Amino acid sequence: MKKKIYVIGHRNPDTDSVVSAAAYAQLKQAQGVSHCAAVRAGKINPQTEYVFTRFKVPIPEYLPDLIPKAGYYLTEEPVTVREDVSLWEALEQMQRESLRVLPIVDKNGVYRAMLHYRNFARYIIANINPHRKSYFPVSIDYLVDTLRAKAEVLFDNQTVKKSPIVVAASYTAFFRRHLEEERPDDALVIMGDRWDLQEFSIRRKVRALILTNGLTLGPGLADLARENRVSVISSPYDTSSTAMLIFYSAPVGAVGDDSVPLMRCTDTVKKLRPPLAQAPSRCLPIGDEAGHVVGVLFEGDLIRDPNIEVILVDHNEPSQAVEGLEHYRIIEVIDHHRLGNLATRDPITFINKVVGATCTIITNLYREAGIQIEKSIASILLCGILSDTLILQSATATATDREAAEYLASLTGLHIEQLGQDLQLAAGRLNAYSARELVELDQKEYREAGAAYSVSQIETDDPESMIARKGELLGALETFRLEQERLFAAILVTDVTLLDSLLFVAGTKNFMGQINFPKLEEGIYILKGVVSRKKQLIPLLSELAEKAAE
Repeated sequence: MKKKIYVIGHRNPDTDSVVSAAAYAQLKQAQGVSHCAAVRAGKINPQTEYVFTRFKVPIPEYLPDLIPKAGYYLTEEPVTVREDVSLWEALEQMQRESLRVLPIVDKNGVYRAMLHYRNFARYIIANINPHRKSYFPVSIDYLVDTLRAKAEVLFDNQTVKKSPIVVAASYTAFFRRHLEEERPDDALVIMGDRWDLQEFSIRRKVRALILTNGLTLGPGLADLARENRVSVISSPYDTSSTAMLIFYSAPVGAVGDDSVPLMRCTDTVKKLRPPLAQAPSRCLPIGDEAGHVVGVLFEGDLIRDPNIEVILVDHNEPSQAVEGLEHYRIIEVIDHHRLGNLATRDPITFINKVVGATCTIITNLYREAGIQIEKSIASILLCGILSDTLILQSATATATDREAAEYLASLTGLHIEQLGQDLQLAAGRLNAYSARELVELDQKEYREAGAAYSVSQIETDDPESMIARKGELLGALETFRLEQERLFAAILVTDVTLLDSLLFVAGTKNFMGQINFPKLEEGIYILKGVVSRKKQLIPLLSELAEKAAE
């Protein structure tokens, strides 16, 4: 896996978060950072889906977590060998490319086994045994390639089967008796210019006659070989070298260690460690879902930095970030929220501005860089600004947001008011969601005086529909609060028509006793003029959380 830079927003992302990631990744690519990609840390809401679908921009890939996985530590392109290649050729490749191991694959590239020197040594010990006869799996074609031999007569040359090696090194009678003890039709007979034994071997219909030192058949024996369907090849090497090289003519698939498992790119490092500790050479082949090898992971690879770097947009607090973020190098942060307790190992680019939307910052980064914004990207950036500022009516909206919105509207030909209404209509499709899904939409976590709490926000032109579901919503909030051991869990339901909100809260008895907002019903509070979670609500809730924690 090549190095990647992920541009990612917070968990349970809103439109501003997802659009910021997509637009900033596009900007980085335009600046030559080709390995930069936008991803998202959660499910998108109806409004965000509408925005990307309407303007035909691909929705960023869903990245559920950044828990370290095998694929994040692969850097080299995979080197493999097909199972039908000779052992000699595979070993030459290992030496030529300085490889400690070599994954063996079938004709479709699917992993079959691993070639490593320990298994190769076992193969030698198992097959070169003076106390018993050895049979080697070879084809005639493998012999020709490995021996660099000249083929004089060939029959059934592609079939791989196990054959004994018989060397015609003794006197005639003994050799004939010795050959009869073997199955002649399987035997590979090595000899020199012994014309009488050449003829005898051919008439006994041996599998192949291997002539050494570049010698050829005696007069008239080529026709006899054809008649008896005996393959004849001429090796340029002497007898001992030829016999040794036959051993290396076996297909590498017959020598590989199939006990070494193929692990997946998506397997976590925790899952990898036990098989990695047991694997020969302390390494494992890593493959994709189809079983194709994408790399080899060595134990030592896990002590270096992974090949993933991260750019955070629309958040800077670890509690709101994708799970596993702490394992990676953060290289940039672009945000418009309060500063959290984020710490980085190295100096980074950190842009935090008092504006209503991160999309405003991204828009101006394009302008500062002198890079033209594509119409589709400009369209979703405008949607991001309007969404996060309630069509520029939120308390967080600034003159910078309004100017950026006007600029994007001029580029796209979109009408701000009409587009805003379209976004509100898309955001209002909430009844299709379960109460738990509503709680988890655009949810952010905070911490105050050692106490953690979460606040979600949804926008609608029909807050009465949410009041009608009060039992579901408050029940889902309480369940979530208990599961996550939070001081309280809340959801801010913002009326985009009146620019007021309702706050649904489930919390500890101590916290609920601190709330002094006007109450509509038990667990539901009226917040007149409050539309911004970041600027208007969180300061109030933080103060209450601090009191409850005392």
